[in-house]
Amino acid sequence: MTLSSPDHPENPGLPQVFRDWFAARGWQVHPHQRAMLERTHDPATLLIAPTGGGKTLAGFLPTLAELADGTHQGLHTIYVSPLKALAADIRRNLTTPITEMDLPIRVEDRTGDTSYSVRQRQRADPPHILLTTPESLALMTSYEDAPRIFAGLRRIVVDEIHALAESKRGDQLVLALSRLGTLRPGLRRVGLSATVEDPDAIGRLLAEAPHTASIVHADPGPPADISMLTTEEAPPWAGGGAAYAIPAVLEEVRRHRTTLIFHNTRAQAEIFFHNLWLANEEALPIGIHHGSLSREQRARVEAAMVAGQLRAIVCTGSLDLGIDWGDVDLVIQVGAPKNVKRLVQRIGRANHRYNAPSKALLVPANRFEVVECVAALKAVAEGRLDGEARGPGPRDVLCQHILLTACAGPYDADALFAEVRTAGPYAALTRAAFDDCLQFCATGGYALRAYDRWQRIRQRADGLWELRDPRTSRRIRMNMGTIMDTDTLKVRLRGRGGMPLGEVEEGFAATLTPGDTFLIGGEVVRYEGLREMTVEVTRRPTQPPRIATFMGTKFATSTQLSDRILQMFRQEDWPELPRHTADWLRLQREVSHLPERDRLLIESFPHDGRNHVCAYGFAGRNAQQTLGLLMTARMEEQGLNPLGFVATDYATLVWGLDEVTDPAPLFSRENLFEGLETWLAGNAVMKRTFKTSATIAGLIERNTPGKRKSGKQATFSSDILYDTLLKYDPDHLLMQITREEATRGLVDFGRIEQMLDRIEGRIDHAILTRVSPLAAPMFLEMGRVPIKGRAEARLVEEEAERLMEAAGLA
Repeated sequence: MTLSSPDHPENPGLPQVFRDWFAARGWQVHPHQRAMLERTHDPATLLIAPTGGGKTLAGFLPTLAELADGTHQGLHTIYVSPLKALAADIRRNLTTPITEMDLPIRVEDRTGDTSYSVRQRQRADPPHILLTTPESLALMTSYEDAPRIFAGLRRIVVDEIHALAESKRGDQLVLALSRLGTLRPGLRRVGLSATVEDPDAIGRLLAEAPHTASIVHADPGPPADISMLTTEEAPPWAGGGAAYAIPAVLEEVRRHRTTLIFHNTRAQAEIFFHNLWLANEEALPIGIHHGSLSREQRARVEAAMVAGQLRAIVCTGSLDLGIDWGDVDLVIQVGAPKNVKRLVQRIGRANHRYNAPSKALLVPANRFEVVECVAALKAVAEGRLDGEARGPGPRDVLCQHILLTACAGPYDADALFAEVRTAGPYAALTRAAFDDCLQFCATGGYALRAYDRWQRIRQRADGLWELRDPRTSRRIRMNMGTIMDTDTLKVRLRGRGGMPLGEVEEGFAATLTPGDTFLIGGEVVRYEGLREMTVEVTRRPTQPPRIATFMGTKFATSTQLSDRILQMFRQEDWPELPRHTADWLRLQREVSHLPERDRLLIESFPHDGRNHVCAYGFAGRNAQQTLGLLMTARMEEQGLNPLGFVATDYATLVWGLDEVTDPAPLFSRENLFEGLETWLAGNAVMKRTFKTSATIAGLIERNTPGKRKSGKQATFSSDILYDTLLKYDPDHLLMQITREEATRGLVDFGRIEQMLDRIEGRIDHAILTRVSPLAAPMFLEMGRVPIKGRAEARLVEEEAERLMEAAGLA
């Protein structure tokens, strides 16, 4: 490529020093990087490029080119990342070209890990490029001197924008962008992502409403080399540990330079790492990385990865996103991926180079996950990503934004309303809904207006709104954010200055007695006691561990994958499946039916002296769990005496004293949702949802100056508030928000309604004399087997054999 002129069509706007730097390395500017240079002055641009395709450089090239002459003073570009570690990685990567080209550019990061003194210096003397997170950006907009801090800001780059779009962190970010748009009119916005299922939707999220971003598509590169791991031993009938695959996984680790071994939950990652290490007779260097480990331990693992010192890293979503971790040449996904987009993101961690195919293996944890893995492989091959449409911007996040805006100084409500409506998710926000949020921040709502603590803002005589007491700004800032992580306790080794190991859920810590052992960071530790809200432990490598219950999402299978599985069930045979799994499905078809997309399969059968009914809704774990609550409520009304239920992603199994002879009334829309409001109001899910929304909206404080509430204290406070509002002000703003969040979130009513729409009352009722092959594994989900220490594997195996024999599978 000729690099002779800054105006050369292949190098628009690139200064000579850049062209020389590229030429010295024999590099060429990729077409999508050229396109980003050409669109430097577009108001909003979304780049969709494969992992390893140079997205980050494409996003930063216009910034580096504009700053190269050294004339710009102050902050020029803000880079926003979902992960603190990703911001730190980008800083390392930017340092190389800046240093080698001797550019007069200062790059710094600002996250929750940045010291107070550095944050203060950055406010007084901002760097040219600031790398940060949505939370830190929102915090910066709340300072009185925000207009001065952002005075020279020209561009904002949002990396991995798809990940932010899926949660309230995305809503928090776009509200901060709306604030920046007021402080710096003409601010250019850039979004970067490798996995976008709906580019137009992300384009609308990124741009200033009612506009949308221009979209640049990079060459997607060669298809991934992805398959299912072949093992000598068949997967078990149930469970999520995939211990059966340890020998095969260890062999793959030996054959590759660096392997990332992804898990869907932190607890599963700990179990797998422990088992992998026990089998690692060659002492291959293997690490573990997840969000519940201490920052120090994560940093050590990250440094070892970058240095190429680890052969494998067992990890979770903490390594999902675009960090360039050394020479990774294989990704292994343990457990069904649940979501195609997440799988593609993880696959991209391998061979992090442009136009080099990524290599990945799927390891199903159990027999049903074999089917899901095959469905996911087909979706990846077809390039079909999945994603659920998001609703309007949540009002609890808007309440937080109103309070943060007040921290920066007095504002006009009309102007703030107009500003908020430039944020895509809030473009359709009504003035009445905005005023409800404003009044909530001013009074706490009708039932709470008598309490001074919730009267945080007021309207002045000139019509402007301001903080009632300027001193509350500190408390508001201390409690901002949308990530809920209050119910954890730190874990440290006992002793003066004991090393931090990570954190465990408070509920798990409450079950511990001195002498109990558990896993954290791959180590077996012994619980010694609780001291000042810290779990103190000692190392006990020779004792069998319990497993800590770590925070983190238990993903539900996406609608696309559920539909693909149901399509597979329509096949006459399954040559793409291993024989053991295909035989299982054939027997299910002989004994009962295979579920169909437009019909609801209900099975009734006796087992162990109880009557069982199994509903195959394929609606995802949350929805199937909610379906169990609704089914048992209806069965109770009909005098069928239900005793309990268990739910998976694909079915709900209920057991009780009496036989269900006619399931149709249980699943009519009218009967299923009758009394739903009453049921919801008294359900623990609602209280949990209320606590989350009330914390985000600022009604409940997570942190106060000098101390931090425990999860129990916060829950106790939120329960009292919930009961008070339910009784005296059931239409309170926070109660409205709670109902909205619960129905579309934790209990997933939307997918139940989709299921009911899909089947249109068509129900297949199979009355069986014994447990069906498809229902049999669900009995292993119930926890009926008393699992203790080293007897676990044997007990599960014996119970599985008994169940499969009853189902005709042995």
